[in-house]
Amino acid sequence: MNNLYLIAHVAGRTIAIESASVESVVDIGPVTPVPRTAATVRGLATLRSRVVTVIDTRSALGMGGEADMARRAIVTQVDGHHYAFLVDTLDDVAPFVAQPIAGTAALEGAWALAARGLIDRDGEPVLIIDLAWLLPATV
Repeated sequence: MNNLYLIAHVAGRTIAIESASVESVVDIGPVTPVPRTAATVRGLATLRSRVVTVIDTRSALGMGGEADMARRAIVTQVDGHHYAFLVDTLDDVAPFVAQPIAGTAALEGAWALAARGLIDRDGEPVLIIDLAWLLPATV
């Protein structure tokens, strides 16, 4: 059965997010850092008269490199709280058939926790990511 997936890019990698977990996609304004939070928490931002916790998706997935200046975000709600996951770019929403991750695929760290399957996008395998699994335990 086809489900709708939002296609996004983080640090040059393509990921898919099930559209049912996407509340909106937005451009994030100024982010206020919060002291003593996990490294993956970029800070807080206001969005439509509410405060959202901004998550550095690159860092949450264990991708090294310098912090990017991503301003596009996928907003989702987890346990009644809103989170904005930063991404480099967003593509379209399209229907795909989810496939299980083959036993030969070696995923490590946060990738292994967050991956929920694969889609085939024009011959390119793309991991389906559950954003809730990228939240630090302290949030």
